[in-house]
Amino acid sequence: MKKILLSLLLVVLLLGVTADHPVQVIVLSLLQGLTEFLPISSSAHLVFVPNLTGWPDQGLAFDCMVHLGTLAAVVGYFWRDLLRMLGGGLICLKERSLGASQEGWLLFLILVATIPVGLAGLALKDIVETTLRSTTVIALASIGFGLLLWLADRQGRRQKTTEDWGLRQAMLVGCAQALALIPGTSRSGATMTAALMLGYTREAAARFSFLLSIPVIILAGGLKMLDWMQQPESYMTAPDLMLGFVLSAVSGYACIHYFLGFIERMGWVPFVAYRIGLGFMLLLL
Repeated sequence: MKKILLSLLLVVLLLGVTADHPVQVIVLSLLQGLTEFLPISSSAHLVFVPNLTGWPDQGLAFDCMVHLGTLAAVVGYFWRDLLRMLGGGLICLKERSLGASQEGWLLFLILVATIPVGLAGLALKDIVETTLRSTTVIALASIGFGLLLWLADRQGRRQKTTEDWGLRQAMLVGCAQALALIPGTSRSGATMTAALMLGYTREAAARFSFLLSIPVIILAGGLKMLDWMQQPESYMTAPDLMLGFVLSAVSGYACIHYFLGFIERMGWVPFVAYRIGLGFMLLLL
């Protein structure tokens, strides 16, 4: 592990030296890697930070690379789970029964729970990127859904585990994920809130949310890739993009690893307080 960390550090230093916009890339990449998985809204930060710094828009190419970075993080962390789920899916296909494998059933639930956000994203893409992308909407969503997360954590029974996921519960979490198209809501925050309200433990809610992020990041990254192909000009250079990919992947992996242990000890109150504070700071802008 130490050799891997040292190698990554050397790669980051090399890319940082050759990057044309190192400070902007480092800040935005770390924000993407952390806020993609923490329940604190990545869109709120990507509005707040440029407002403070006056940086120009980083461009679609950079957005694509950091999305690939966070995808690499979650796949790299859960690769064993994913292999078991794929193997279980094959067993279910062979037996022609979704009940033939617990892992195959979980894979089916992840795919089904992705449908609401996929349909909503295609239908509301223009509205989300224009009308709803205002500082006021993001601030109010950050505050409002932060309070919902706090309420869900206090009122939830926290008894159900990962083995207790059913089709109804997965679809409800999937619909909650669609609400995260509202900027400032936080995809992970919405899905974890719904899972807590349904009585799942903090760890089960977080794990399902992380697994559910994989197809969503693929869909979102694919749409951004299509947009980039139509507008290939990029403000960022190749070293900027590579640095963004590496940093978002490393920070995302670290976030998942430490977050799963943190929530069992500390709960959600620190994230709720942070969301409310961030929301009011955005309103001041």
